[in-house]
Amino acid sequence: MKQLIAAIFLAAVTVSGCSSDNKSDSQITDSLSFPKTAKNMKNLVSIVEIPTDSFQRAVAFYQSILDLRIEQLDMQGTKMGLFSSEEGSVNVALIHGLDYKPSDRGTLIYLNGGDDLQLILDKVQPNGGKIVMQKTEIDPQNGFFATFIDSEGNKVGLHSFQ
Repeated sequence: MKQLIAAIFLAAVTVSGCSSDNKSDSQITDSLSFPKTAKNMKNLVSIVEIPTDSFQRAVAFYQSILDLRIEQLDMQGTKMGLFSSEEGSVNVALIHGLDYKPSDRGTLIYLNGGDDLQLILDKVQPNGGKIVMQKTEIDPQNGFFATFIDSEGNKVGLHSFQ
């Protein structure tokens, strides 16, 4: 996974022109420093919130494409839909409140596509989403990715090794 993150970072640096100061890719990655606490964390990401316009539509969309149960709560007027997950994993939640607006721009999260992300991708359009990037191989070691627009207008990615 570290190789995948490094590959994405290096591609972003190259595409954005940030490497125009003649530093090599190895000089850029060697110069990265992270706080000591970040190096010791199981997951650097703790919580992901996916904004919704229609909370119930989003719950139905994600339950259908991911075949999982979403626990629905109301936290002081903000609706939350918690994706089922295992202990120690990143917490993912649908969220509906005044300060949340779906967007296809900004931070892009990649959901685990399981054994083969195509099985999830095949459910996106029939459930009200739109495929942006079909299943695409990264390389043999890092697997595949795809992106889609969910029922709310958020751009979301999928990743799998097959």
